[in-house]
Amino acid sequence: MSNLSDPEPLGPLFPKDEYNRKLEANVHPPDWENPVPSGKYNLVVIGAGTAGLVCAAGAAGVGAKVALIERDLMGGDCLNVGCVPSKAILASAHAAAAVRDAGELAIRVPEGEVKSDFPAVMERMRKLRAGISPHDSAERFSDLGIDVYLGQGKFSGENTIEVEGQTLHFKKAVIATGARASAPPISGLDKIEYLTNETLFSLTEMPERFAIVGAGPIGCEMSQAFARLGSQVTLFEVTDQIMGKEDADAAAVVQRSLEKDGVKIVLGEDDLEFSPNEDGTIRAGDELFNRVLIAVGRAPNVEGLNLEGAGVDFGKKGVTVNDRLQTTNKDIFAAGDICSHYQFTHAADFMARTVIRNALFFGRSKLSDLTIPWCTYTDPEVAHVGILASEINDEDHDTYRVDLKNVDRAILEGSTDGFAKIHTEKGKDKIVAATVVAKNGGDIISQVSQAMQAGIGLGKIANTISPYPTQAEVIRKAGDQYSKTRLTPTVEKIFRKWLEFARR
Repeated sequence: MSNLSDPEPLGPLFPKDEYNRKLEANVHPPDWENPVPSGKYNLVVIGAGTAGLVCAAGAAGVGAKVALIERDLMGGDCLNVGCVPSKAILASAHAAAAVRDAGELAIRVPEGEVKSDFPAVMERMRKLRAGISPHDSAERFSDLGIDVYLGQGKFSGENTIEVEGQTLHFKKAVIATGARASAPPISGLDKIEYLTNETLFSLTEMPERFAIVGAGPIGCEMSQAFARLGSQVTLFEVTDQIMGKEDADAAAVVQRSLEKDGVKIVLGEDDLEFSPNEDGTIRAGDELFNRVLIAVGRAPNVEGLNLEGAGVDFGKKGVTVNDRLQTTNKDIFAAGDICSHYQFTHAADFMARTVIRNALFFGRSKLSDLTIPWCTYTDPEVAHVGILASEINDEDHDTYRVDLKNVDRAILEGSTDGFAKIHTEKGKDKIVAATVVAKNGGDIISQVSQAMQAGIGLGKIANTISPYPTQAEVIRKAGDQYSKTRLTPTVEKIFRKWLEFARR
């Protein structure tokens, strides 16, 4: 057995309370001893985020001899600095807003009585994160029969990898090292201490005045959450629209919601400059802030892997792969944020499944065959699937829109500021994209994703019964809109004549 050398300090593990100690014990145990390799591995996976974990567990599950290498925290961004901690904080923020707005539902709350306990909110997050962490733990994957190595892995040849002084030989390998926060070139940013998603969840005190740069998913989610928890938030965005990749109508709904929560939104801010003050505050324009979050920019983790030595091409956007997720070395594949612009946990999961089929079973599965939805978990949520909003036009597509103000459940719950748009090929029943803006938009979009994956059109969705009353009826109502377009003047004329004949 070879002892693991002392790792570098691990960013999210602050403060050193019982919950972060539990997290560390699961996903990067300090006393872990790496195994001694014997023989060639069927599969060696570098990176134990979602893509790497799914690859390793899936391969081991079919009897392959597997090694899994991780230099930092198992579970990757999702568990440690992404989906899990952010959604825990969002849950607390949603609760605060629900109490604040209870008067709209005739529930009286004494004015000024809604207060968040920010240290307790963050402690709850750490507790829940630690509670989930055994699923991604070194011990669990070792129990699955996988050789787990903690340390920096790097290729030493086309079919070998070195980790902590040991050489692993492989038949196939997977690069699943993900991506990290990368700050854009903003004037003065190098002179201040700023947060990214990798350090945000280590906060123990609420920033009184909080600047957030970047109105993408992270920026919008966190600006709303921190505003609801009591921070004075200013959201800066260089473009003229928040959530720039989304439908403009969807972005407008979210912007109204953020502004209702007290978020100050500054759009078209392309000359932002930061400067530190002697009192510890940070100046941006005419405002002073206690903290700054940079919520824009990602860089692939390609450093230290010696990809050149393995014959793997890469660039600024990550590792180069073909549609089967194979790199320029036929024995090495990649999955997840390291090679995809779909930087979502669920995308990494299904890319990993594609890799298993192709690497171990000579499959022909393609990345392009996947239907990948996504969701921004603001209130309301914005969920999308299919081609981007910028690719949709009236010449090539038909659009069916149903507003939530026409859906009974949304009316009854007082959440009518939202809609569903479903786009089909012009004159056809083939769905190419959809956007849902609703309190549970991420759940509702799954019906459309399933339909697209199965080749089901709006006509069949119209004939699918939804429970009444639910907000998911918004999708069936879009199907009804499509069905009405099938009633052409000729069909309507024939139908009327039939009814006249039937009455005789």
